[in-house]
Amino acid sequence: MVNVTSKSMSLRKALAEATLKVTSPLTIEAILQRKVPKGDVFEFSRAAGLPAIKKTSDVIPDCHPLLIEYASITHEVKDLSIIISVEIHTIYKTGIEVEAMHGASITALTMYDMLKPLDKGIQISDIRLVEKQGGKSDDNGIQGSGLKAAVVVCSDTTSIDNSQDKSGPLLIEHLKAYGVELGTYKILPDDMDIIRETTQYLQQEKYDLILFTGGTGLAPRAAEEYMQVLFPHVFHLFSVKNGLRHIE
Repeated sequence: MVNVTSKSMSLRKALAEATLKVTSPLTIEAILQRKVPKGDVFEFSRAAGLPAIKKTSDVIPDCHPLLIEYASITHEVKDLSIIISVEIHTIYKTGIEVEAMHGASITALTMYDMLKPLDKGIQISDIRLVEKQGGKSDDNGIQGSGLKAAVVVCSDTTSIDNSQDKSGPLLIEHLKAYGVELGTYKILPDDMDIIRETTQYLQQEKYDLILFTGGTGLAPRAAEEYMQVLFPHVFHLFSVKNGLRHIE
């Protein structure tokens, strides 16, 4: 298995499809009217596809076990074909494309098994990944080129001795990695009024992104009224003992 221990958790999505084609309109009619002897083809195949999504790592050796946060299996009839769509979401370190395609495959195979007494010419084809989101494939979507950011450190100690600040330079380094322009870097004492005034000023200067860091967590409380109204996409970053904790 690929080592993913160093990767960050992120929202992952995948949409996969499979196509099942029958040879007779009578087969489609039996499916739609729920007259297939083995049962409701749509519901039985959906019931088979859901656990297949969850159990992908049990049958494909290199797949990582992961928690499925959302799964949807739908069927669309087009002439003599049934398009099976499987969409799944998770928050994890690696993609879920295989899980989506495995779910689509098992859904299609279940339909094949239920329909084979009625139609000997059924074909399964076009098992494919339609779309994926998250991870490296979305890097271009999160690049910050053209954005202007402010980094604000809130700490009584650091405001006296700037050389002690480690979190500010770390944030600046990450901003540069994503192409975000650093507009200002401020170190403030833990003073509610000063933090509020600074937030007002940054808002007036139309910064796209403001990052607060500090040990007390005072900054977001002091600036809360402005963040909620003016900066719906602001990230609050607080330094903690073992690194940085990210809260959206």
